[in-house]
Amino acid sequence: MKISVITVCYNSARTLERSLQSVAEQDWSAVEHIVIDGASTDGTRELLEHFRSNLAYLVSEPDKGIYDAMNKGLAHATGDIICFLNADDQYASAKVLSMVALQMREHNLDALMGDVGFFHEGNFSRMVRCYRSDRFHPARLAWGWMPAHPALFLRKEVVQRVGQFKTDYRIAGDFEFIVRAFHGHALRYRHFPDVLVHMQTGGVSTGGWRAKIRLNQEVLRACRENGLHTNMLKILSKYPAKILEMLH
Repeated sequence: MKISVITVCYNSARTLERSLQSVAEQDWSAVEHIVIDGASTDGTRELLEHFRSNLAYLVSEPDKGIYDAMNKGLAHATGDIICFLNADDQYASAKVLSMVALQMREHNLDALMGDVGFFHEGNFSRMVRCYRSDRFHPARLAWGWMPAHPALFLRKEVVQRVGQFKTDYRIAGDFEFIVRAFHGHALRYRHFPDVLVHMQTGGVSTGGWRAKIRLNQEVLRACRENGLHTNMLKILSKYPAKILEMLH
């Protein structure tokens, strides 16, 4: 089973090398790493050229935002399994993708989801939060729950059915994509109880109270656009449980 890993980046020279290296070190040989760079000017493109032999597809050109870049990646993905790894994330070990492929083949899964560990920049020795995907169930989408996107692996057939990310979302385009994937579809999915991805704090969806407001507004919109009955109170009710993630 071939796995397509899509990484989108823009001016990510400070963190991108760890991400690229973690894909290159995977012990599963059938990996297709696709990188979409938004015409970076900080040395990112030079770093990407250094890893060029490990990349199945690379382009550096202006885009219309993160979800436009993700769509470009999807257009070039030919794997049986498709996933996204952010430019400031890295796989937790060299065995992550081989475990994913074996689990999805053995259990005939449409989706596999693992956990994500959050770390402060430059300090991967102490996890400050664990995003546990076992809290997710399709019935919880109306409360704003979703599996950790960098640790979500989907069959190509699911991605083809869902289609592209909506580019008029700023933060919650991945949530809206997941709503379309799971809502009203009986996907065969399983949670793998381990941290599969290390993520640095401070990304676009974790960057302060303004981002939180925008995120929740877009989550509400995503639910309503896809026929999920919800309200802001339901969506905000997930935050007490999220605080418990600090007590991993």
